[in-house]
Amino acid sequence: MTTTTSKLPKCYGIIPARYRSSRFPGKPLADILGRPMIWHVYERARQCTALESVALATDDDRIRTAAENWGIPVVMT
Repeated sequence: MTTTTSKLPKCYGIIPARYRSSRFPGKPLADILGRPMIWHVYERARQCTALESVALATDDDRIRTAAENWGIPVVMT
């Protein structure tokens, strides 16, 4: 009996993070237990074994700086 395994395409996790918001400006940088919210989201996403890698997408330098300080890969949009 021959078993054929198909190779699944690589899947990447992209976390959108926007600083300006009408209800909660700065939410991605909100402190939760001593770390910014983006760190908590990134750590949970990294636990997904289906993802090849995870990165944060933002257009805000404050978020980029904070993410880089916590070792989170960033893509500026």
